[in-house]
Parts: sequence; C-alpha cells; structure tokens
Amino acid sequence: MLEQGKFHFRSGSYGNALIAFEDARRGRFDQFSRLEQDFIRLLSKSDVRRFGDSLEFVERYIAENHENEAAAALLELYNLVPKNSLNGSVRRALEELDRHKVYPEAEYWIAETYRAEGELALAFRQYERAWEGRTLFETPGFEVEVLYQITNIHRLRREYVEMERRAREIVEGSSSSGVLRDRLWAGPASNQTRAAMMRILENEGLGRFLTIYRYNNTITERAHRLLGFFYYSSGRYIPAAEHLMFAFLIQNTVLIEDILRREYDYRFTNLDDLLGRISRRPDLEAFMDETEYFRTIHFLSAALYASGKPRPSMELWDFLASSGMAGEWGERARRNRTPVIERPVEAP
Repeated sequence: MLEQGKFHFRSGSYGNALIAFEDARRGRFDQFSRLEQDFIRLLSKSDVRRFGDSLEFVERYIAENHENEAAAALLELYNLVPKNSLNGSVRRALEELDRHKVYPEAEYWIAETYRAEGELALAFRQYERAWEGRTLFETPGFEVEVLYQITNIHRLRREYVEMERRAREIVEGSSSSGVLRDRLWAGPASNQTRAAMMRILENEGLGRFLTIYRYNNTITERAHRLLGFFYYSSGRYIPAAEHLMFAFLIQNTVLIEDILRREYDYRFTNLDDLLGRISRRPDLEAFMDETEYFRTIHFLSAALYASGKPRPSMELWDFLASSGMAGEWGERARRNRTPVIERPVEAP
C-alpha cells in the first residue's frame, strides 16, 4: 500500500495517494495489534504464567505445544528486532510489538501529500509524528530528511528560532541520542579544525584551501547553507562565514571527486578550470543548481569581507564576476568592485 501511494503521489494524484498511505498506516497498526493479541493470549494461559518474564521458557513452551500463532508473532518480531536486544524478557517483547504499531514511513508520506497540497499545518503535524517514530525507519538515516522538512516548514512560517534549532540539530546531532552527523563540525577538536581551515583560506587562498581539504558530507550541506544564509541575514557574519565555508567545501568536494572518477589524472588547480570541466557535464550543473553553488559563493564572499578577511573574499568575488555561469550572482559581482554587505528584510 505504501508503494502504491508513492506511485499515486508521483503521478500527482494526491487524493488516491493519501488514501493509500492512510491504509498502509492502518494496516501496520492492525497487523501488530493482531500479533500482540496472539502473544498475549498465549501468555494468559495458566501453564505459561508460571514462567514469569522468561522469554526462553515461553519459546520452549511454544515449540513443544505447537502454538503457531504465538510463534508467528515472535518470528515477525525477530525479523525487525534483534532477539538478543530483548534480553530474554517477555515484557520487552510485548513492548516491541506495541512500539512497532507505528509506521513512520507512512506518516512521512502523508505529510508529503499534505505539503504538496499546500496544507502546511497538517504536514507539520505529520512530519512530527514521523520524527517521533524515527527509530523505526527501515532506511537508515532517513530521519534526517524528516528533520529537513520540519526545518523548512519553520522557515516558511518565519519561525526562525525553531528553524535555527532544527538546522543546528541536523549539523550537530542530538545529545540525547548521541547522534553526530558532522564530526568535522561538532566532533572532538572541531573548534581547532574550523579555525585551521579558516586560517588556510584566509592566508593561503582558495586554491590551497581546496587542495588541502576534502569533505563530502552531503547529509549536512543543506543545513550548513541554510544556517550560513540565516546568520548572514541577521548580521552574524563570523558564524555565517564558517557555515558557508563548510557548504562551499562540501559542494566542491563532490564536484572534484566526481571529475576524478572519470579523469583519474585530474588535479585541482583553480575554480575557473573546475568550472570549465563542469560546463560539459549537465549532471554536475544540476547539482550546482540544487545546492545554490553561486549563491553560496556570493554570501560566503560577503560574510568573509564583513569579518575582515578580504583576500579570500575578493578571490571569490572576482571568480563570480568573471564566470559566465554565475547568472545573477555574477551580475551582482560585476556591478560592484567589492562585496556589498546587505541585510535582507527576510531571512534567506
């Protein structure tokens, strides 16, 4: 039902998609409710109650007495939860059967359908439900996409405090869960690493910076970019420059590594040469559009300039001015000899 809903969604048939996603959610709840009840019926037998919380004894009883429904319930559970994680506890098995009634993938796609129909309030509620059930996602790491959607709705609603908090959670991870998605930004010695990166950029220029450093953490690139634009718009130029530096590094790492896969002898020299190779690659141009490559450079240049780092700022500004691919950002650079420090009325 979930896959059928995705088909309808991608075809623009949002009503049918919503019905299918809700059926999938209801089907998951009914399935695990039934499995839970099958297991509880077995546990209610007087011969089984005496085993207490021992899952081992309960399983032995199931096998010896051919309790097929209870056996099927445990088999379904073990397909989703490692048996050893239950610590031999009947209570833990019941907890997991109850927990798996939630279907976060269905909640996410219901949210996507509401978003596509412009119902942001309903979409936000569903994204939150998907986020609450994130430990059950079948695709590892998919919870980050949910968090991005929640962040984006806060942005559209101009709830910038919450937008910042959620974007920072993508970059920094969650202290409660121990998740760390960007070790170079938030890991041990990250402050020293960022300071060293900025020193190289400031003192030795773009070429040296992109020669020394490679970082392809595409999971956090969007969050770095969003935070950089936000901090720039609110006049916090130093953190804006740091976040945009990371976004810029990740973007260029992806481009350089993709070229290296096709041209094994390629060596990065400068951005102009890199752009010349990209101009013959529609897929890389699409990546640059998706990641707002030239917009990132524009605001990185301006943030560096406002932070008192004119050398890398002017390198980036001159690159924009000379590029025929930079569009409006190239035009802006050509109109002004140095970066113009702007304060947008709304956060980008």
